[in-house]
Amino acid sequence: MKPMKIGVIGSGNISSIYFENSKRFEEYEVKAVADLDRSKAEAQAEKYGIPYVYTVEELLQDEEIELVINLTIPKVHALVCKQVLEAGKHVYVEKPLATEVKDGEELVAHAAQKGLRVGCAPDTFLGAGIQTSKKLIDEGAIGRPLSVTAFMMGGGHESWHPSPEFYYEKGGGPMYDMGPYYLTALVHLLGPIRRVTGSATSAFEERTITSQPKYGQKIPVETPTHLTGTLDFQSGAVGTMIMSFDTFTRVDFPRIEIYGTEGTLRVPDPNTFGGPVLLRKPGESEWTEIELTHQYDGNSRGIGVLDMVYAIRNDREHRVNGTVALHVLEAMYGFHAAAEEGRHYNLVNTCTSPKPLPTEGIKE
Repeated sequence: MKPMKIGVIGSGNISSIYFENSKRFEEYEVKAVADLDRSKAEAQAEKYGIPYVYTVEELLQDEEIELVINLTIPKVHALVCKQVLEAGKHVYVEKPLATEVKDGEELVAHAAQKGLRVGCAPDTFLGAGIQTSKKLIDEGAIGRPLSVTAFMMGGGHESWHPSPEFYYEKGGGPMYDMGPYYLTALVHLLGPIRRVTGSATSAFEERTITSQPKYGQKIPVETPTHLTGTLDFQSGAVGTMIMSFDTFTRVDFPRIEIYGTEGTLRVPDPNTFGGPVLLRKPGESEWTEIELTHQYDGNSRGIGVLDMVYAIRNDREHRVNGTVALHVLEAMYGFHAAAEEGRHYNLVNTCTSPKPLPTEGIKE
């Protein structure tokens, strides 16, 4: 298969792993990078051997480029994706799909009208840990899944991220930042969500950056930084979820645990690709670590792009597709809306759970 030419818009903190991993895959190659700060794009191009540094306009006009990876900040995800689609190119965007549900709906509909693909991170659910977990569930290792807990509890990003401001703007916060990893994994493992409800709060009205180069700068907090909620899945399973930037001491809750009629499955951190995957049957006092059955157990960001390339070339649905991302986006919005309005939020945009990967990896 002739390698697909890829363009990347955005050369911030997350771009390095995309550029690094692109060298692993023969199916696509990064031809060009663009960033509003050209010096950042030039530095990444030099470091990773990318042939061209473009303006955004030049990148979108390059007829060789078939697919664009959008690594801009969340509040312009929808705008940049629309520009890519208007240029007649497929787009893969970092999470979340958008910061407003209506923008996500418009993107998915617009891509369908133009016969183009929208893909969206995270692709961590394609990693060995969650794929092994999916295989166990499908094989009946825990019987019928009844309920799930999902916890992401930390102290926020201002202590390590070089530019953490957007994490505290509208469209940021723990739900929009980390929720996509958890919710995408849950939709893959348990199927689509029917409704959510939640409560939300914030520990502080502003945060102080303690990382470089902006040490000491104050950040206004414009979005809830601790959300607690429940999920009802279409399958009948129910879930409890906490997403928090307000947990300032170490907690040892499992990331995801799924409780079934015949056992409990401890799913690995959905922000990673590997294990461990732990299983405990009724009456057992210890967890059994399950050998990973799939590939991609290292930091494999970019395998979602690889899956898109295969899907485009072979006219099949890609797993990191826009309908899943839109469903997850609406669920995240639903937690906030339910907290503000004191009610259940019933999801309108549904999806089909992405197909599991074959054990030998992404295939045509």
